[in-house]
Amino acid sequence: MTYNNDFFDKLLYSVVVFVVGLVLYSLLRKVVKKLFNKNKDTYELKKRTTVIELVLNVVKFFIFGIVIIMILDNYGVDTKGIFASLGIVGVVLGFALQDTVQDFLSGISIIIENYYVIGDVVKIGDFVGEVVDLSLKSTKVLSVSGEKYIFANRNMNSVINLSQERAGVKIDVPTAYEEDVNKVEKVLNGIIAKLKDDENIKDCVYLGVDNLADSSIIYSFMIYCKASERWRIRREALRLVKVEYDKANIKIPYTQIEVHDGKKIV
Repeated sequence: MTYNNDFFDKLLYSVVVFVVGLVLYSLLRKVVKKLFNKNKDTYELKKRTTVIELVLNVVKFFIFGIVIIMILDNYGVDTKGIFASLGIVGVVLGFALQDTVQDFLSGISIIIENYYVIGDVVKIGDFVGEVVDLSLKSTKVLSVSGEKYIFANRNMNSVINLSQERAGVKIDVPTAYEEDVNKVEKVLNGIIAKLKDDENIKDCVYLGVDNLADSSIIYSFMIYCKASERWRIRREALRLVKVEYDKANIKIPYTQIEVHDGKKIV
């Protein structure tokens, strides 16, 4: 039985080239992850993990693209002709998939430029929600009421990241005219002191009497807090106002309607 030495030489060459490419990619992957994930906080790690996977995918296709070319060339395949054909196909696909390509480029920009990551609260026009999924093609945002919206990344060029800024929440407290001002202000300052214990509140400032309305005096204070927590903090502040006003027997006026039966009122 005779063996074709040339065939086995080519087969051995192909196996060696493939194994070298695989080992090179594995080593490169470990080195890159170790370098870029060193001493980073959780927020930064989420962003860097996405970027690293993107870069490593590009590197993987590049390395194994070279491996395939070397193997094909070893077997005498005309790789130049293949490249020419792929070039034509690439141009056609480029025109046909313009929106997809734009989504991918926008996705890369979103990640690299740190526009937002999963868990951030964003505002898109009048819509506000939490980013629950981020890919190179689209961004999924969960609204406050529970609906999940999917936005193409090419349309995410006017996004306000509420998680990366400080929000100001103004609380107006209507109070009956007959209540003593000094007493009211003492209670409000006590409420402010309690609110400051919340780790998401940066500062809380009493503003004073904001308006002398028709049926009440409007006292106001301002809360500066983490933007993504503004709605929860506002609800908590209003609840605390009601609780503390009840404890101090301070009246919050409300609209009342008197109905008469047409008789003369004495």
